[in-house]
Amino acid sequence: MEITVLGSGTSHGVPTLDCMINDYKNCPQHVCENSQTDPRHCRTRSSVLLHWDNKNVLIDVSADFRQQALREKIHSIDAVLITHSHADHIGGIPDIRSYTRKKAIPFYGSAESIKGIRNMFSYIFDPDVFAGGGVPRIDTNVVDNAFELWGKKIIPISIQHGSLKGCLGYQIGSLVYIPDMKSINDEELEKICEPEVLIVNCLHRFYENPSHMTLTESIGFARRVKPKRCYFIHMSHDIHYKNDSAKLDSWMAFSYDGMKITVPDL
Repeated sequence: MEITVLGSGTSHGVPTLDCMINDYKNCPQHVCENSQTDPRHCRTRSSVLLHWDNKNVLIDVSADFRQQALREKIHSIDAVLITHSHADHIGGIPDIRSYTRKKAIPFYGSAESIKGIRNMFSYIFDPDVFAGGGVPRIDTNVVDNAFELWGKKIIPISIQHGSLKGCLGYQIGSLVYIPDMKSINDEELEKICEPEVLIVNCLHRFYENPSHMTLTESIGFARRVKPKRCYFIHMSHDIHYKNDSAKLDSWMAFSYDGMKITVPDL
């Protein structure tokens, strides 16, 4: 399985509008200001594309999906896994219409996430709306338990992400992907089975956040899960590749937009 990191940033993206408006005067570690000299510091909203068995599976449809799809030249999408219904993770759904000309795309997510999508994009599911070629065709599927997609077992992992209910991470084969998490209970943690690769959120270096882990918390979580490789995602402008990499174990790294990761089968 090949993973393409479509976006590695937070809901603000990097560089942030806040920093630009303030002429980059208060940008931590000058990440936004220097994003033109280090392209890794240009982080679009978080999403990944998985490819196996000639199938493309998207995890989340970020608000920057159109830009990401053009950059990576994504020609087809066969299924979508949704982690939760915050706008930065589902805001690109209208652009899925370009991939549904011939058939609908199955979406998988918690009951809460599917409800959120149907509420935010109610016109998509309204039979009386005039399509005009502009309405994506989506088949929504509520995920309660593990299921299979083209030979790979998909295990939903329930996590805590602030007060939002129905937030999921996924284990797909030997990959575990959790983009937005503050905590996880022991029962859900036990569902994670010997991952080769863990991709997990890491919002800030030090600043506490009620819905996301800090760098210290993310490192601690990765050490509990014990993957062979770990990549951090959903990073704010507080994370600097050069300055903060020294804090990581040898098997950890910060992801970046366009990164390619190969994961062997279990």
